[in-house]
Order: sequence, then C-alpha cells, then structure tokens
Amino acid sequence: QVQLVESGGGLVQAGGSLRLSCTASTRTFSINAMAWYRQAPGKQRELVAVISGGGSTNYADSVKGRFTISRDNGKNTVYLQMSSLKPEDTAVYYCWLRPDYWGQGTQVTVSS
Repeated sequence: QVQLVESGGGLVQAGGSLRLSCTASTRTFSINAMAWYRQAPGKQRELVAVISGGGSTNYADSVKGRFTISRDNGKNTVYLQMSSLKPEDTAVYYCWLRPDYWGQGTQVTVSS
C-alpha cells in the first residue's frame, strides 16, 4: 500500500509564499509522474502542476510564473513552492502519484 504524506499548508497573507511537501512510501517513486491538485469549496478538483519521472513540468495557466513543482528522488518527495499567493489560491491541495495514489490533502488559505 503506497502512502502519500503531505505537509506545509497553512494561512498566509496575499502576496506571501508557502512550500508544500509530499513524501511517498514507495521504491518506484523516481520513475513515476507526480502532481499537485487543488479543490476549492464548491468547485471541482483541478490540476495545479505535474512533474514527470524525468523532471519535465507542466502548470495550470492560473499558477504559471508563481508556482514551482520539483522533486527529490533520494527523499521520495515532491514539492510545490507557491509564491505571490492570491486569495483565489485558497483550497485543499492534494498530492498525486501515478497510477492513482492520493494524499490526504493539506489546507492552504490566503487572506486578502
């Protein structure tokens, strides 16, 4: 059973920064794509950023230039560095590991 443990969420003022971390309990971590999703109240879950096993990245248009996804395969960990945060970034952020493993979610709240 693969487990994903997230950390790093919290309350921050608009314009601030946060870094989310997600550590996976699997030996195949380094070859699998990982991603961050988010779900705001009353909205569908949406893809925020994805990183391949080789390190290629892709971002939602709404976070391009503000968020950076990265991974440390030695630590089985993926990160999401979030900068210039906006109130509309408020959501529960979920870590995802291919083929279809999910973390428990971590709350990010951005106050105006």
